[in-house]
Amino acid sequence: MDHLIAGYIDQLEKEIEFYGEKYAKSLPVKTIFFGGGTPSLLKIEFLRNLVDSLRKNFQVDPNAEISLEANPGTVTIDYLKNLKDIGFNRLSFGLQTSNPEFLQLLGRIHNHFQSIEAIHWAKASGFSNINLDLIYGLPGQSIGDWEKTLTDALELQTQHISLYALGIEENTVLFDWVEKGVVENPDPDVAAEMYELADKLLLGNGFECYEISNYFKKNEKVDFRCHHNMQYWQNLPYLGLGAGAHGYVENVRYENIGRIPDYIKLMRSSNSEENICPVITETTDIDHFTEMQETMMVGLRLVDEGVSIHQFNKRFSISPLDVFSSELKSLLQSKLIEIVDGDTIRLTKHGRLLGNQAFIHFVN
Repeated sequence: MDHLIAGYIDQLEKEIEFYGEKYAKSLPVKTIFFGGGTPSLLKIEFLRNLVDSLRKNFQVDPNAEISLEANPGTVTIDYLKNLKDIGFNRLSFGLQTSNPEFLQLLGRIHNHFQSIEAIHWAKASGFSNINLDLIYGLPGQSIGDWEKTLTDALELQTQHISLYALGIEENTVLFDWVEKGVVENPDPDVAAEMYELADKLLLGNGFECYEISNYFKKNEKVDFRCHHNMQYWQNLPYLGLGAGAHGYVENVRYENIGRIPDYIKLMRSSNSEENICPVITETTDIDHFTEMQETMMVGLRLVDEGVSIHQFNKRFSISPLDVFSSELKSLLQSKLIEIVDGDTIRLTKHGRLLGNQAFIHFVN
């Protein structure tokens, strides 16, 4: 779909302008995240245009965290130097695994040597905030395979690591292979063992866990948490821009149309007088109670911070102990959560392995 890229970027800038007119004064921008696919496929000129457009249309903090997701097989040292020049200061590489067979299974275009090379180039280009995405629970993946990937990742000396348990979704090639018996269905017990191994290795190598699946380093000057994702886990507003993007603003969740040709067509046909962006295909009003539920659900993903009773009370004018008394009592009895210092509601170590059993208490 390369022939659509230039037109897509033009319309994405138009969407940026649309939201800038509505929210530039009320929503200062502290983080920008280019994700949802492989943004590093875009030419530098397009990324420069988009960042310039964001700065022009919004109050972007001079120290804003500006991240780009990248496939290690799509970057060069010149590309990375140009990213730094534009203002990107955080990179997230989809390393996934260091095993060539599993990279092939996942349909990845890079090999582990390219991952090593890309991270070396990123550091040489001045990036000092680099994340690696790793996947575990792959069909046929042993504990030993996973330990090798973790060891290889640690040798790369990055500041952040994200762990993802493989989810096999319907209407994917991997789902069909599992259904036909071509590859085995991942064992959830083995995946849990892999998570515990990762936690032990990462904590033993200078990382701290701040969210169930995310680990970071810090020093006296810098905290390398992903500050953009903290916006989600604290259930705060964010704008989603582009095809397939999701956003949450003014207590409304919205979803943009997914297909790029449709996105371009709808944006081109729009006019400046419209109140709702024409590429939005679905909206959900979030009422007061649902917002409280969601704040509990996403907040419990934060390992140490959890949900502050004081901050919840300040935000909603009621204590979570009153709103969710029966749910919290049940979770305390099952030892999935704990209340620390009379204020912090958080998952126990046991609860981190069974997170969904806790989160489901806060879903209608």
